[in-house]
Amino acid sequence: MSRESQTALPGTPDRPELPGKLPDHLRAELIAFRRDLHMHPELGHQEFRTTAAIKARLEKAGLRPRVLKSGTGLICDVGTWDGVRPMLALRADIDALPIPDAKTHVSYRSTVPDRAHACGHDVHTAVVLGAGLVLAELDRRGELPRPVRLLFQPAEEVLPGGATEAIDSGVLDGVGKIIALHCDPRVDAGRIGLRAGPITSACDRLEVTLEGPGGHTARPHLTTDLVTAAARLALDLPALLTKRMDARSGMSITWGRIEAGHACNVIPMHAELSGTVRCLDLASWHEAPDQIHAVIDEIASMHRAKSEITYVRGVPPVVNDPVVTELLREAMSARCGSASVEDTEQSLGGEDFSWYLEHVPGAMARLGVRAPGETAKRDLHRGDFDVDEAAIGVGVEFFTAAALLDGRPREARRARLAGAVEPVG
Repeated sequence: MSRESQTALPGTPDRPELPGKLPDHLRAELIAFRRDLHMHPELGHQEFRTTAAIKARLEKAGLRPRVLKSGTGLICDVGTWDGVRPMLALRADIDALPIPDAKTHVSYRSTVPDRAHACGHDVHTAVVLGAGLVLAELDRRGELPRPVRLLFQPAEEVLPGGATEAIDSGVLDGVGKIIALHCDPRVDAGRIGLRAGPITSACDRLEVTLEGPGGHTARPHLTTDLVTAAARLALDLPALLTKRMDARSGMSITWGRIEAGHACNVIPMHAELSGTVRCLDLASWHEAPDQIHAVIDEIASMHRAKSEITYVRGVPPVVNDPVVTELLREAMSARCGSASVEDTEQSLGGEDFSWYLEHVPGAMARLGVRAPGETAKRDLHRGDFDVDEAAIGVGVEFFTAAALLDGRPREARRARLAGAVEPVG
């Protein structure tokens, strides 16, 4: 199936139809908008064209978007906040990745060398934009129960994430809860994945520099064999940590770069390793830096190397609020039927959406973007990543339903959660 085709939305709604269906002309416009972003990807804190395009479309609809202090990203309120009832925020991330677009069979391939929307942020942006346009029309008709804030956030891919700067600039002022979605190439378009409690993991960046006097490869006993030291560090650090930390933490260290030496007969004076540290729970996330520093120092000392460690805090796990998660389940069921919602597991991926949840309750859903029946694996952060664009319409109607249902009494959702075990985060 062509990635440029649209898949019919499956399922029969289990509830009376809500307003806020996406008209066909807007569906086509949003697909075109997504393709334009896909052709012009911008890295974190450089999303000036993307920000301008979003701002122009919102202003065309009569809305009043406000660009963030950083110069990229923006917020826009649909409806007028009365200063009392808290708003629901819909968040999208807008930045791309520094990798080449490997797709050759689509008209919307990236036109920027070594830049690609390989994580679906262009889809997230189109979904929140479309939801805002639909909700604005409902507001004009007096059918929007309470104001909604659209949040287009920059620099999600830049640790510790653009969310922290957005929060500091006041994007959560007046917000009572926040929701988001993320493309999932393992789930068919027309479906979403939900999980109450932790749905992503903590993610930090680790950089290690090893130093030694260097020397001749004929006499490693007279110097510090940095290549061996780096190799042992790469292998032993992950292994030793599994014996020093709770096995349930899911601690994972994966190296993305190792550099040492320039000649086959010269022991180098300098070696570098960099990678990511991921874990499933907050307690282990807080413990990780001290444990990692201690183990690296021990390994370096064993090989008579000096070590310098740069540990960059990234993001904590995204922990979905159970009540907000139930709101999302009801919203998707109202649009596409209860069979369109599937349970999902916690991943080792990191997401700076977690920082918002330190301030207000919220939840993230996984948006299915796989063409039904497709067998090719298109994982995130790969140059060949693409989506079934029918997912854009699904996401828009899912978010508009959530905004409409959020304005209704929540007793039913709370009743369904009565007696549930509190998730461990």
